[in-house]
Amino acid sequence: MSGPILSTESVTKTFGGLTAVDAVDMEVEEGEIVGLIGPNGAGKSTLFNCITGALDANEGTVRFDGEEITDWTQDRIARNGLLRMFQHTRVYGDMTVRENMLVAASEDDGLTNVLRPPSDAARTKADELLAYIGLDGLAGVRAGRMSFGQQKLLEFGMGLMADPQMLLMDEPAGGINPSMLNKLIEYIREANTDREVTILLIEHNMEFVMEVADRIYVLAHGEKIAEGTPEEIQNDQRVLDAYLGRE
Repeated sequence: MSGPILSTESVTKTFGGLTAVDAVDMEVEEGEIVGLIGPNGAGKSTLFNCITGALDANEGTVRFDGEEITDWTQDRIARNGLLRMFQHTRVYGDMTVRENMLVAASEDDGLTNVLRPPSDAARTKADELLAYIGLDGLAGVRAGRMSFGQQKLLEFGMGLMADPQMLLMDEPAGGINPSMLNKLIEYIREANTDREVTILLIEHNMEFVMEVADRIYVLAHGEKIAEGTPEEIQNDQRVLDAYLGRE
């Protein structure tokens, strides 16, 4: 594939008279970890929704893996390797940790496969990934009994069950204690390098995003105001002004 794995060109989303995302251009190269930051209400989640098909952009185009996906459904986008994790976990609380992993393995293939007993390969993969994220000791525990941070790790593992090319993560560090945060950074880096998953993440925890991201985009009032390395972003006066309410 030539060119970026994900790109947006002049993506715009309005709600009545409010422009939530204003002609945003963004590119993510294959193999990168890219952060998307900005004050509350900057348009980050709306942009994610336009990328993943949850919302239809009013203008602009979205391309993934060489194809325009602007008008694709969420399911079609996910089946083609672009998966999303949400700010609030979407695990099945009454199911065990292992059962959550096995459901994630079959969800993309329709209801028939969800009802079919999981294959030995799926069970092996689920157990391997649970060990990978340190939840193998909780495989038989109901997911709803785990801490919020553990549920976030489980959702991360569920995302990896589908072998995505790219993972969009919405505030992965939110609600996670400092010790688990270090583990999450390690897991994200390993997924990026060992499993070759390209990652785009929204994050309010500046220390986290500066630590994990190769490059960062900054939105304010729906507009892209800066892009660059973590060091460049930390020293960009436009970014400082946006966070201090001067824009």
